Amino acid sequence: MKKLLSMLLALAMLLTCMVAFSACGDEAANNSGELTLENVKVGAIYITSQNDTAGYTFAHHNGITTAMEKLGIPAENLYIVDNVAEDDTAVSNAIDTLAGKGCNIIFGISFGYLNAMNDAAAKEEYANIAFSHATGYLANETNFNNYFGRIYQARYLAGIAAGLKSLELGNDALGYVAAYGTEYAETCSGINAFTMGALSVNPNAQVYVKTINAWADETMEKQAAESLINTYNVCVIAQHCDSAQPQLVAANAGVFGCGYNSDMTEQAPTSHITAPIWNWDVYYAEAIKAAVNAPASEFVNNIGIYYGGLKEGFVDISPINAAAASEGTEEIVSLVKDLIISGEWDVFSGVKLSYTQDADGNWTIVKTDADLVTNTGEVIVTAGGASVDDGVIKGSMNYYVAGVVAE
Repeated sequence: MKKLLSMLLALAMLLTCMVAFSACGDEAANNSGELTLENVKVGAIYITSQNDTAGYTFAHHNGITTAMEKLGIPAENLYIVDNVAEDDTAVSNAIDTLAGKGCNIIFGISFGYLNAMNDAAAKEEYANIAFSHATGYLANETNFNNYFGRIYQARYLAGIAAGLKSLELGNDALGYVAAYGTEYAETCSGINAFTMGALSVNPNAQVYVKTINAWADETMEKQAAESLINTYNVCVIAQHCDSAQPQLVAANAGVFGCGYNSDMTEQAPTSHITAPIWNWDVYYAEAIKAAVNAPASEFVNNIGIYYGGLKEGFVDISPINAAAASEGTEEIVSLVKDLIISGEWDVFSGVKLSYTQDADGNWTIVKTDADLVTNTGEVIVTAGGASVDDGVIKGSMNYYVAGVVAE
């Protein structure tokens, strides 16, 4: 009996030790420093507030939080420095703050952050952090990339909606509040694409552009929209700026609008037609996974320089607002969207689109070979030619197409 009790006691002690060893092993694994989706720390630098309810920063913040939620990353693992001006010292300080929090990847969402992020990525003490910059053009071969998308495709679709509204109202004048003009390919290509979309349904359309020389300035955005309405009697206000101010102005003036970055129908329920929007979560999810799955030195190799479009679901337009849109808008936009996604056609080519409707009300796309020309008459693409290179659309487009009227 004594021998049996001794054996049972020894067995119990062995089991206790095994459980303790297992627990210690688990704790060691949890403290091993292995990066996972559960413990990755995400940093973000915003140009305006994380509490914005519409516009540019709102769209990015929604994209990051949505991506984290989809990946199962705890919300408390997101660290934000917001209201950061496009100033190298301010951005560097924000980077230092986020690095001090232990962030494994840092996103900077505004164009003017690129130099500071580029410099930070090159520092030895930050070699283990992945840096990712929106809208910029700088990158290195290891831990610093840039990301943007073919938003011009969505702007073409919004232009169709605006052009149809101008036909309905018998007013060929469209307004466009732009952060910048031909100084940046990002703004220039968007203005051009919107204009070409409008011209595809209204060959007499003219797009009047008012630049404010700032990405985000609500006062100037408001004043620019008011000026376009008062000076040119525009019937639709489009925009490439951060807030919903131009859409609020349009609603108050009794005209219509196409917003940007997020669906601004909530801000202008009866006048907002649609908006080119970003599904930033598509990229943010991939970037965070790339940062988790390999060292920061391999981040660029894994994620590359990102440039997605309608096909990838990275850009789109918000749902057509039936309270503001003209008849046929949703049908024509859907046809063109499918055409772009198929890869059969893209915006900046020598093929012009128009549309016909049969007796049953069905719409058809008509393609016509035609020179793509500037508003000064210079040929950009000859009739039937392929779309201009991505490098031009992203980096060197510095001309307006026919139909743009700039101050």
